[in-house]
Amino acid sequence: VRKQLMELASQYHLSVDPDACIWQLSVGEQQRVEILKLLYRNAEVLILDEPTAVLTPQEAHELNRVIKTMKQEGKSAIFITHKMEEVIEFSDRVMVLQKGRVVAETPTSETSPKELARMMVGREVLFQIERKPYSPGKAILELSHIEALGDRGLPALKDLSFSLKAGEILGIAGVDGNGQRELAEVVTGLRKSTKGTLKIADKDMTNKSPLEIIREGVAHIPQDRASVGAVGDLSVASNLAMKQYRSKPLAQGIILLPKRIIDFARKLIDKFRIATPSPNTQVKFLSGGNVQKTILAREIGAARSLIIAVYPSRGLDVGATESVRRQLINMRDEGLGVLLFSEDLDELMQVSDRIAVIFEGRIMDIFDAENIDIEHIGMLMAGMKTEVY
Repeated sequence: VRKQLMELASQYHLSVDPDACIWQLSVGEQQRVEILKLLYRNAEVLILDEPTAVLTPQEAHELNRVIKTMKQEGKSAIFITHKMEEVIEFSDRVMVLQKGRVVAETPTSETSPKELARMMVGREVLFQIERKPYSPGKAILELSHIEALGDRGLPALKDLSFSLKAGEILGIAGVDGNGQRELAEVVTGLRKSTKGTLKIADKDMTNKSPLEIIREGVAHIPQDRASVGAVGDLSVASNLAMKQYRSKPLAQGIILLPKRIIDFARKLIDKFRIATPSPNTQVKFLSGGNVQKTILAREIGAARSLIIAVYPSRGLDVGATESVRRQLINMRDEGLGVLLFSEDLDELMQVSDRIAVIFEGRIMDIFDAENIDIEHIGMLMAGMKTEVY
């Protein structure tokens, strides 16, 4: 079994550690395990839910080839994705769902990404969002020779250095599981670094507590919204107030003011279009997309200098994704620094000013988003370069 799994992993470039416990793997690595499980079982029908979210462009093309080969063998695949280009590339027939109902069905050859987006949202979707000219200010975040360990005690970040300026979006590209989560946690105080320095607005914040970093105006949209981003048993209102309940107008000294918290929550619910029966509804009863909107509303509202956004549009439909990207660009235009982690290269190219590629905890290269080559990025994401920064 082990030998066959390793052969499959090598054949489809789905790198996993066969000796690791599942809880020790990132979300992306866990998804790779699921894909390998299907391939190992020789399934007649593959149901793939956002499978390319954790693949490089080259690996996504390889997966497409595998699916087409299976189809020629008489097998079938259901491919669930929010990426319009993937619908066109991977499918023969497309079905559009909206709020659990089928609103359209058409041969893929007779539609386009723009038309699919319109059917999904019910309006025209802007794939290019206007922004102010790139005019960065002083460095708001500086990492110098940062190193950190992962959950298994092995090096996860290796001599990592870069800076992010005010009024800039720096995108982090890479296959999930290459140090993205550890990097975000080091910046937000959730993980200790073993070496190096971290500065926020020229202030040394190396290994400071999460609360100290929050007080510097840093917001964090985490990768794992279920266990880190939100508290399922608390209400939507309580989750929205988590970053601001310590001060006015939501509190008077140590006394919380429930009515003001509810009013505060209603404004964010309307602004971010969170679909919830009421502000008092427990978050665990919301859809995944609306949980993500709740986290976005809380963090964007609390950010004053820097926002760490880890896969902020994951699980959102194309309309909500457009809204998230617009919010990030607005924050950049207002002079905040945005560190954006995303497995969607189209998103990074659309939103970022600069893009850094991370592989096995190292920054492989950093370059202007306007001057990039998808194939080159894919090679860097796969580690096909000997020089590192």
